[in-house]
Amino acid sequence: MAQNDTAKNGNGGNLGFEADLFKAADKLRGNMEPSDYKHVALGLIFLKYISDAFEAKHKALLAEDAQAAEDKDEYLADNVFWVPKEARWSHLQANAKLPTIGTLIDDAMRAIEKDNESLKGVLPKDYARPALNKVMLGELIDLISGIALNEEGDRSKDILGRVYEYFLGQFAGAEGKRGGEFYTPRSVVRVLVEMLEPYSGRVYDPCCGSGGMFVQSEKFVQEHGGRIGDIAIYGQESNYTTWRLAKMNLAVRGIDSDIRWNNEGSFHKDELRDLKADYILANPPFNISDWGGDRLREDVRWKFGAPPVGNANYAWLQHIYHHLAPNGTAGVVLANGSMSSNQSGEGDIRKAMLEADAVDCMVALPGQLFYSTQIPACLWFLARNKTRARGCATGAGTCCSSTPASWACWWIAPDANSPTRKSRRSPTHTTPGVVKMARANTRTWRVSASLPQWTTSASTATY
Repeated sequence: MAQNDTAKNGNGGNLGFEADLFKAADKLRGNMEPSDYKHVALGLIFLKYISDAFEAKHKALLAEDAQAAEDKDEYLADNVFWVPKEARWSHLQANAKLPTIGTLIDDAMRAIEKDNESLKGVLPKDYARPALNKVMLGELIDLISGIALNEEGDRSKDILGRVYEYFLGQFAGAEGKRGGEFYTPRSVVRVLVEMLEPYSGRVYDPCCGSGGMFVQSEKFVQEHGGRIGDIAIYGQESNYTTWRLAKMNLAVRGIDSDIRWNNEGSFHKDELRDLKADYILANPPFNISDWGGDRLREDVRWKFGAPPVGNANYAWLQHIYHHLAPNGTAGVVLANGSMSSNQSGEGDIRKAMLEADAVDCMVALPGQLFYSTQIPACLWFLARNKTRARGCATGAGTCCSSTPASWACWWIAPDANSPTRKSRRSPTHTTPGVVKMARANTRTWRVSASLPQWTTSASTATY
């Protein structure tokens, strides 16, 4: 959100205060690696969030019925976690300067997990370790205590949710390649969500990372007049630490979910084998060669052909297509090479997918969008039942004005937080971070090889 936003938060600053807050928190990090500090800071933000949510609900219940205020079910009914007294933020803040603060936080995390089944095994519990500077820890508690100060209810939760999301992105950037394993840039996620438009139904991500696809999907629903709960969230993640981040990320947003973990991954131990999703969004790791494909040659998911054992790209595409409901749609981030590779039968699989009308659209993305790789990336959009009109076949890189509005073109600057959506009747545009889009016309992909320059006429936009 822009820094010049005049709306205020409880910190006495603009709603774009997250950058200043992260800068202050990062100063306290000292020599600790970002990958370690991430869990320290995000765990405390999560603790502050659930404590604030609990206190707000507790206050409301006390005003109605003092006895109900001590009934755990009253909180669970509103998707609010029960927080024992020794785990409440006010207790930790009052003891932040004690040398035992690390132990107090660990005890608080254990108490919360004990009273909330859905959080078991999720929360970090190593704040007492000798290597963690307890003075820094106390100062970090004081800093986080100021987030959403004097704010109440949904306003407080929204601010803390945004802080968690911002910190998650900053830590991913600091970790570089490792950060890309758990975080997909917001701009890319938003393109996927805005194209698929998940108003209601089942949303699935087979390699969900920290859950950014789900958070953006819920935002989309709310921005269009819906409610949290209009979509049902399902996911799987093979990295245990990343799975914990996802569980906390969704909880901070008040999003109920069914996120599964196992270290074998979605190919070899599909935790949601029977799920048929209305929307699937995914950013699987690019070009994975050691995915164990030799053990899955006859798998039922390979409808369009067995993927090569040396590259999992087409295994991901077919796994995702397999999980689509009869009218389901999917958006998948893959390496650019997936659009044209003919190695090890990939060209035959792609041809079979096109002939089966399984592919709706491809989008080539600009470079330097991802923390984990400099490999150029693209988006695949899949559909089980394509009912929308096709664009015209007037030549490579040309689309008629009759192309449905939902296929408006997008571009993203590599350092942008969100995409800008423009219609086909855009004025001349030469932004270097432009996205290249192609649609399938009679099973032929027409993808521009260079960055497009927009021109317009009365009925067409050519690139």
